[in-house]
Amino acid sequence: MKVQVQVRLKPGVLDPQGRAIHHSLEGLGFSGVDDVRMGKLIEIDLADEVSDEQIHEMCRKLLTNMVIEDYVICRIAQEEPA
Repeated sequence: MKVQVQVRLKPGVLDPQGRAIHHSLEGLGFSGVDDVRMGKLIEIDLADEVSDEQIHEMCRKLLTNMVIEDYVICRIAQEEPA
């Protein structure tokens, strides 16, 4: 089983990387960009018996800073070998 964990800063938390990207886009002439928020994507290959609760526990204990970040878990369909 493969999962993706999308980690984002919680609303209201300052995002210096997002601001730098926003500023750079404006400097390159891109208009219409109202805001940029930077996050991270973590892909994990797991054994089929790993439970959803175990995945959430991984996120809470290691993959995110629960004080300033939120996360979303997405299961990725794996292609069957031909």
